[in-house]
Amino acid sequence: MSFTALRTLYDHHWWATRTLLDTAARLGETKAAQSIGHQFSEPSLKRMFFHIFGVDGLWLARWQGVSPTSIPDEPLTLAELGERWVTLEREQKTFLDGLREADVERVINYRLLSGKAYRQPLGLLLHHVPDHGTHHRSEIATMLTMVSGSPPGTGLARFIAIRSGQEQP
Repeated sequence: MSFTALRTLYDHHWWATRTLLDTAARLGETKAAQSIGHQFSEPSLKRMFFHIFGVDGLWLARWQGVSPTSIPDEPLTLAELGERWVTLEREQKTFLDGLREADVERVINYRLLSGKAYRQPLGLLLHHVPDHGTHHRSEIATMLTMVSGSPPGTGLARFIAIRSGQEQP
């Protein structure tokens, strides 16, 4: 995968997550924290967003040679989470901007929170983060539909159309 395509996937990941986070924040903190169901990876919108945020941070740390042993404490509000996300996105972008073509083949040694060790190429792990986000954003979209109606579309094609000026946000 080219660096241009990879950066586009991250731009889309950040935009799509922010779009849904803003939608959930408009519901209010109480509604966003309410349990929607244990059939989801996380039972509430707030916990689902925190999961995506936490995992994005875990992977960035792993790529930088650190294997965290826990996920940071949950922010008190979606607004606070949104502020922390801006910082994380900036750190992810700085990391991506510092990569060279040869880095995608570099093997990363890391440990899961459980301590289990893995070795995998950085390029595939870089692809995993937006892919992981897409999975959980689909759950978030379903949760939002259940509590307030269908949220705005966040698909890659829509993002590209908006970014190129062919569609309005």
